[in-house]
Amino acid sequence: MEVHLGHVAMSVHVANASPSRTMTAKRFATIADREAGLRKLEHLAEQNIESCIRLLYHNRAHDIKFFRLSSRLIPLVGHELTEGWDYMKPLADAFAKLGTVIKDDNVRADFHPDHFVVLNSPRRPVFETSLAVLRHHIRMLEAMGIPPRHRCVLHVGGAYNNKEKAIQRFIDNWGEVPEEIRSCLMLENDDKIFTAEDTLQLSESLKIPMVLDIHHHRCNHQGEEDDILHLLPRIVERWSSSPLPMKMHISSPRGPEDKRSHADYINPDDLFPFLHKLARYTPRVDVMVEAKKKDDAVLRLAQWVKEEGETNGVRFINGGSFEIHPK
Repeated sequence: MEVHLGHVAMSVHVANASPSRTMTAKRFATIADREAGLRKLEHLAEQNIESCIRLLYHNRAHDIKFFRLSSRLIPLVGHELTEGWDYMKPLADAFAKLGTVIKDDNVRADFHPDHFVVLNSPRRPVFETSLAVLRHHIRMLEAMGIPPRHRCVLHVGGAYNNKEKAIQRFIDNWGEVPEEIRSCLMLENDDKIFTAEDTLQLSESLKIPMVLDIHHHRCNHQGEEDDILHLLPRIVERWSSSPLPMKMHISSPRGPEDKRSHADYINPDDLFPFLHKLARYTPRVDVMVEAKKKDDAVLRLAQWVKEEGETNGVRFINGGSFEIHPK
């Protein structure tokens, strides 16, 4: 099985390259000339997009071809203070440039919209705001020239004191989700409420891919932890109709007293034994590394493969990928 590693949004190696520069709503409200304020937001967005390009150039040097884009590229987008702002027109060239780099380097780029994007909320305004945020993500992908299909990861949402009803509400609300948004989504299991089995059943019902977060599964599972092995063929099957390879998330716990928080780096024991088992079912998986040290965590994993891989059934390909055999 071929494995491609990716990281989240930022870098610990590239200085002054935050893709999430912003302005507070309070600060924006103090700007007397609203149009001037919008121009400031556009300038910040251009800086954020340019930072993404710098990060991708850095990744190019290390053969990393999987990258999570920041959902905060455009400050205050969707806020009531910026209502009516045609933000995409002045940013079209910047997004086109970013898209060119992504496509030229054959990078898998996607989004993980913020936690407040909830499709199973019992509150109508939350549901409608969530749809608006997802439409914004689609607009950014289209501006980059990237097909939006299966590019946005979501959690199922809240339990609202009744997990079964919350799942049914997701299904009911799904009927009101426009097809362009449905087609861009993937579902991920979480570490407190919706297990891998819950998420997979919903994913199968809605006919969309599931992103397995193995750390979340270890924090939140039904039955024994190894039960995930019985679900793997079904999880892999959810990707059979996608134009993209299977995707999963990996992180290591910060420590025995804080098992949910992400550590700075990935413990190889948290990843490679699982990948040996996954290799029985799929020829390719893209692994998003969710570690505090961002790209440095990927570089350290690649170094482990280079130094220790051969004795562990893992063959180094380059700084962003390797081959692993089933066990």
